[in-house]
Amino acid sequence: MDALFQNLSTVQSNLQPKPATIAAAATITPTGFLTFITGTTQIANITPPIDGGVCMIALVFTNANPGAFLDSGNIESTRDPAQNALILLVYNPVNSQWYVLP
Repeated sequence: MDALFQNLSTVQSNLQPKPATIAAAATITPTGFLTFITGTTQIANITPPIDGGVCMIALVFTNANPGAFLDSGNIESTRDPAQNALILLVYNPVNSQWYVLP
């Protein structure tokens, strides 16, 4: 089992790290369930925070004009993000793709 699995749980304790803020880039690497994204760069790839398993992450874009998701990488379905709106994504390890929940 991946040692960081609890950091991705929707139920956490005060022992888990607080949500991280990372810059938008062509590839991002969230480290916990909730991540804040700054900047306007379009995201094509998301590195799964755990190896080999299904996981879900939540992203919140803080910029007034966030960059969109691109489907040219490992994001199978896309949705244009809006400022301060929560977006949930689920990773499927069978095809190594992320799915944006509607």
